[in-house]
Amino acid sequence: MRISSVDSQDSDPSVLLNGHFDTPPGSPGAGDCGSCVASLLELARLTVDSDWVPPKPVIFLFNGAEELFLVGSHGFMTTHKWRDTIGAFIDIEASGTGGFDLVCQSGPGSWPSSVYAQSAMYPMANSAAQDVFGAIPGDTDYRMFAKDYSDIPGLDIIFLLGGYFYHTSSDTVDRLLPGSMQARGDNLFSLMKAFTNSSNLRNAHERATFRAAASGSDNEQAIFFDYYSRFLVFYSRKQAILFHSIPVAIFLLMPLLLRLPSCGLSCSFNTYCNFFKGMLYHASGIILAVVFPVTFAILRLLFFGHSMHWFANPCLAFMMFVPCSLIGLLFPRICWRCFPLSQDVSALASSKEELVDEARFWGAFGFYSLFTLAYLVAGLGGGFLTFLISVFMFPAWMCFRLSVKSFGHQSLRSMTCYVAPLIPCLLYSVYFGGFVAVFVIEKMGMTGSHPSPYGYFVPDVIVAASIGIVTGWCVGPLLPVVGKWLATPSIVQFLLHGSVLALALSSQFFPYSTDAPKRVILQHTIETADVDQILDASYDFSVVDSNSLLFVFKHAPEVAKELYINSELTFDTVNQSHQERWMGIFPISSLFSRSLMFPAKSEDILEQYQYFPLLSTYKPQIISTGGSRRVYLEFSLGSLKEVWVSVLNITGPLSNWSFANNILPAPEKVGNGPPSYICRLSGAHHENWTFWLEASSSEALRVDVAAVDLYLTESTKRLKGLFPNWMDIAGSSVKGKSRRRSPTTTTTTTCERPLDQTGCKSRDVHEWQGSEGESQHANSQDRPLQYFSENLPHTEIEPKLLEDFSPRHFKPYQDCRLFGFQKLVRRKNG
Repeated sequence: MRISSVDSQDSDPSVLLNGHFDTPPGSPGAGDCGSCVASLLELARLTVDSDWVPPKPVIFLFNGAEELFLVGSHGFMTTHKWRDTIGAFIDIEASGTGGFDLVCQSGPGSWPSSVYAQSAMYPMANSAAQDVFGAIPGDTDYRMFAKDYSDIPGLDIIFLLGGYFYHTSSDTVDRLLPGSMQARGDNLFSLMKAFTNSSNLRNAHERATFRAAASGSDNEQAIFFDYYSRFLVFYSRKQAILFHSIPVAIFLLMPLLLRLPSCGLSCSFNTYCNFFKGMLYHASGIILAVVFPVTFAILRLLFFGHSMHWFANPCLAFMMFVPCSLIGLLFPRICWRCFPLSQDVSALASSKEELVDEARFWGAFGFYSLFTLAYLVAGLGGGFLTFLISVFMFPAWMCFRLSVKSFGHQSLRSMTCYVAPLIPCLLYSVYFGGFVAVFVIEKMGMTGSHPSPYGYFVPDVIVAASIGIVTGWCVGPLLPVVGKWLATPSIVQFLLHGSVLALALSSQFFPYSTDAPKRVILQHTIETADVDQILDASYDFSVVDSNSLLFVFKHAPEVAKELYINSELTFDTVNQSHQERWMGIFPISSLFSRSLMFPAKSEDILEQYQYFPLLSTYKPQIISTGGSRRVYLEFSLGSLKEVWVSVLNITGPLSNWSFANNILPAPEKVGNGPPSYICRLSGAHHENWTFWLEASSSEALRVDVAAVDLYLTESTKRLKGLFPNWMDIAGSSVKGKSRRRSPTTTTTTTCERPLDQTGCKSRDVHEWQGSEGESQHANSQDRPLQYFSENLPHTEIEPKLLEDFSPRHFKPYQDCRLFGFQKLVRRKNG
């Protein structure tokens, strides 16, 4: 949908606001991403109903199949006539049900983040998010717009909290966090106005011309961070080089300024030695603040039968790991109470206590300063936190030194004079660190079931390390002065008792609840012969956290009874379900470890389906003079009722295909199988899929086909209902395999059905024959995964045509229950 003034031109640079309306199978999708669609619909209504006329066109893109690896946005960027007019974009996403609507990616260049800094009413952004985004499994449409198919400047804004319900059946409207939609809407409307008014808004042709004329390109990311969503601090990377170098310069010059005038160069060198000893002391404390809680987490798991006790109770994680982290911070001071000075105290006017405090402070200051500069030199944007610490530590030390002259070293007033200037920094550290810790805890429910024996420890170790790091940067700045009060025997004893108490209490907490569900993947697999005979059926199970399937069946006795599982269940007594069986949801299946399969009945499958999927040839193969072969295939979905996606996994000497403009991607690896090429066909189609594959030699080609059907059989519904309500059941695939035996081809079509889906497997032998056929979906990208989409229908809407059917009762951003209008588009002919 494009909204513009009546005199705008088709080539005018425009602003794109993007959100996707699809959701994974089994999830209502209120957060991901019904909240995005609701926000965009309200923005469109507000734009039309207000007196504001956009200076530049605004495009609202509602795309589908984002959960199938960005198919919708790929189709728009490769086929739509408006794609080259976009001068800036805002992609809104959700990885939870609200909370921080954080700018997770920004670019290319610093212009998008600069616009955000100037216009966002409730800024929620920091440049550290972009440093870690690539390390987190996941992707957004941002990549299609800013990286793969264009270089459009833009923002990727994501709801990050409420991750317990992300991609689960609990992602409902009542879970949306209050106020989140209102804050998002206020920000988006302000950003939309700012981008359309910006003189830097350029279409694709103007951007190319500008880059050619400019001596250099602005591809450097700026440094920015918000302070409690009240304001946003923003500075360029060039400014960051200057700003972040100042604390380092102060640290290096301070020994000379303190000692050279009165004591000479030798004394200044000894002061340098003291400062670096203080830096090592402080660094060792920060490291031990991470090592101690990690060690505590590992020891605790050795005594208990399952992990992640803190998952449904985040406060328990802080209670468990903060005390032992504080002990780690204080450990160097406890063990080495006498600081080894490198100079003779008698030669200086200062007392030993003053020199020790001086060495400890400047050592900590140097640690944060050097870390800040190193972070920047590495090309990262998260050094603002340690920079902020060093900026506030310097005046705090000046206040402390002045107060010592009046109150002495041991006075609480002197300590207060040190702590008071640090309060704004400490408050931000708690704000930022608390968010990071809660985000990590929520995401541990979907980090994957890692291989034994060490995979069992992974979530607890990650959470313990995260809380240790957060504790280090929150308390670390206080240690140079306050450490001597904290390292007393009574306080250390209190912390030890707190750690032991947390160890005892943790066993009383159950890891999961309806508000923090355990994710279980159930796949109903059916192998068929031809298109109407079933050879075998099974239920395949997996989990995506460290508590294994043995934990699941122990706490779901009715499911165990239904599957005839006895109390002596082990991974050695049940058949393993290998990753190749989960091809329909690859690469999510890479998170699985030690999946299991159990026999299932298949009578109701034949009652629900008349035909199963089938892969066959429809024309003779063609052999070129160079020796390459082109094979023509037809894929039928049979009578599957609610197809979500079909996946082709092609192995062998593939040299070309009819997909993706005849461009092959980089090969993938599924499980222990050979390198293969993966294609995804979104949804169902009124005709069979036809395509050709070209082999560079006479070696066999193999095609594995997986079709995901969302329709539930009665037995699947019954089995799903037996799980306790604190388990969220998701996932399904329908699998198909085709083998090529030179010079003929053996085609094996396999349909496998998970809990939320039904599947089938068919086996037949064919010659691959036929003439050239075009794929119905031929859009893709030059990436490891392939993307397909049909040409997207588009309707240009004039603002006046929306006035008659905007819902006047919908108050802006305050009712998130509206995810669409009954009547939004009316064509000009009525």
